[in-house]
Amino acid sequence: MRDDDMAGGPILRFFEARAKPGRSDVLVAKFSEVSAAVVVGEPGNHGYFFGANVTRQGEDVVFASLWANLDAIRTRFGADWRESYMPDGYDDLIEACRVRHFHLADGWHVTI
Repeated sequence: MRDDDMAGGPILRFFEARAKPGRSDVLVAKFSEVSAAVVVGEPGNHGYFFGANVTRQGEDVVFASLWANLDAIRTRFGADWRESYMPDGYDDLIEACRVRHFHLADGWHVTI
């Protein structure tokens, strides 16, 4: 799928990270303070969620944000929107990471 095919959104921006050994809890806590502030109140952002691997084996964590469309992501993250955005202090917590973008198909629904 080309970037222009996703422009109509909605888009899920999915950040996956492997925390350094023993640091996943600290990283998840940082998501609630620092990463949330990166997206909250931004034009086109419709929310976020984050968490750690259910099995608690390994150090895998995620931070996902929902955007109205690809243009909103480009506006917030600029020319490097395809890259992981790393706020200050994350280098000491993350061993490896990547960001992926998913165009959400018609009919998606979220309830809590």
